[in-house]
Amino acid sequence: MRTKGSATELEARRRAAEYFQERKPLREIARRVRANLSSVKRWKAAWQAGGVNALAAKPHPPRATKLSEKQKRQLVELLLAGPRAAGFRTDQWTCARVAALVRKRFRVQYHPDHLGRILHDLGFSPQKPRQVAREQDPEAVERWRREDWPRIKKKPSGVALASSSSTKLAFACNQ
Repeated sequence: MRTKGSATELEARRRAAEYFQERKPLREIARRVRANLSSVKRWKAAWQAGGVNALAAKPHPPRATKLSEKQKRQLVELLLAGPRAAGFRTDQWTCARVAALVRKRFRVQYHPDHLGRILHDLGFSPQKPRQVAREQDPEAVERWRREDWPRIKKKPSGVALASSSSTKLAFACNQ
């Protein structure tokens, strides 16, 4: 298992070469650089074979993106056209559907969770469709809002209601 830390931190640990030159005991070097004894032994063998440069950390190159910039622009166009245009039965995009679209259109495999990050980078954000009953009558709803709701809604009266708060002076126990 790789030791935790950035490449530069790991390289600083591996700078045990000066201790090797001083002929310090390996156990002491391991303690000083806070590394496992087996790692120090491996570093010493590398140092003997290739000098200080052999102890330098080797940065890992970033992983190449699977979709090119052109393909990402095409994906945005496909998404804006809608799920039905892409062959789905409903008008809702999900990460799983986008993953299926990318796999089918661009022959690139992505995990749906990772596609969520890509979509975010492209400017998309998670949306939830409004839940509306199929049987709902928009005219009846509007009529209810206009006529019934104002009648039912509480109205502030001109008279201030008495407070039942126990913090008022009249309710104090020490009177």
